[in-house]
Amino acid sequence: MTAVVSFCALCLLLVCGKAVRTAVPFLRKLYLPSSMVGGALGLALLTCFGDKVPAEWSGGWRNLPGFLINIVFATMFIGRRASVVGGLRRAVAEQLCFGQIVAWGMYVVGIGVTALLLTPLFGVPPVFGTLIEIGFEGGHGTVGGMAESFAALGWNEGCDLGYTTATVGMVFGITVGMALVNVAVRRGTVKNIRSFEDLDEAERRGFYPKGAQPPAGRQTVLCDSLDSLAWHLAVVGIAVLFGYALKLGIVAAGAFLPEGVREMKIAEAIPLFPLCMVGGLFVQAILSAFRLDSLVDRGQIERIGGASLDFLVVAAVATIRIDFIVQYWRPLAVLLAAGAAWSLFGACWLSRRILGEDWFERSICEFGQYTGVTATGLLLLRTVDPESKTSASTVFGCKQLLHEPFMGGGIWTAMSVPLVAKLGPWPVFVISAGVVALWVAFWLLFLRRKPV
Repeated sequence: MTAVVSFCALCLLLVCGKAVRTAVPFLRKLYLPSSMVGGALGLALLTCFGDKVPAEWSGGWRNLPGFLINIVFATMFIGRRASVVGGLRRAVAEQLCFGQIVAWGMYVVGIGVTALLLTPLFGVPPVFGTLIEIGFEGGHGTVGGMAESFAALGWNEGCDLGYTTATVGMVFGITVGMALVNVAVRRGTVKNIRSFEDLDEAERRGFYPKGAQPPAGRQTVLCDSLDSLAWHLAVVGIAVLFGYALKLGIVAAGAFLPEGVREMKIAEAIPLFPLCMVGGLFVQAILSAFRLDSLVDRGQIERIGGASLDFLVVAAVATIRIDFIVQYWRPLAVLLAAGAAWSLFGACWLSRRILGEDWFERSICEFGQYTGVTATGLLLLRTVDPESKTSASTVFGCKQLLHEPFMGGGIWTAMSVPLVAKLGPWPVFVISAGVVALWVAFWLLFLRRKPV
């Protein structure tokens, strides 16, 4: 019964989060997700009345994010068609260059500040410096996926600190992002803005207007043979299985590495979730090769991933250990300030020099993504470009196909924690700084434009 009660309690938190967000105008104007509001309610409940809340209500919540993130990443590329960008190739290259510099720069800033300042002053471990990219760019899901890696290193606090970083990043991204939008409007940089006041009452409260409710997806198989949602869940499950098989293969291959490298156990420390993304790519490739891709609807796949992410976030936020945050509040505050400063530098200075036409729309979308989640970036973009008159949404989507396999929960994000733990901070710092330098060189040689 514990699993049943625990699931029902999460559902109750999600509904309560939606109700509170709908009722409180301030939360609606912040565009905070209901899952985060519900998670905050759960955190307050467990913190204030933890000894009075039956254990079965929250049983399993801490393990849920680590499972659901595999589903979220498995859905990233299933059902997606190859995009034809044509004349936007240069813009996509600019967008990818910008995103890569900011993401790798988070490691340079985080590891540098930790190694030079936070470890000597506060004694935090070197992997503390990876929390900016994992929490800001990766978000709650990526933190949940890294829980096993933190646990393997004997640093269980890393997961709770990562959730805190992700929460602060999302709030920072939305609030500061909207402030940047308002500054851009006053300066005349954007003119097609759709403000909160321009929304009708239903939209302000987070509902589609009656009569304008879009479908959640297409059914691709007859329900008398198999329910369409069950079919899509099965496809996602197969992608996770491919990822798990790849994980087993990597661990087995690690046995053939030199003894010194094998003892570092880097292969075992790589989490499952980025490999599930590879599994999703593999499933999509098989479907396309046999011309079966029409059997998978991208809309239903997105709903599976979106629902998984909502349950992940509410469980992750509700189970943050406040005692860990109190213990690390000073170094965490410094790290968050450094991450916020780098994020603003990217949005306000770097973007004007790397991105070309529609630079603000493209940069504000990136800002929301690399401080929160992709949905945050698209929300900010919808504010400044509600009718998609610019190329920002298309260019951003194409860039994500090339960016996500490596950063923000991709292969390098998964490898960074065990590498820092086993090799120390400076080798990873040098690698990250070197990659930033390569992307800067690529921009200077092939993409450089005059400043706006």
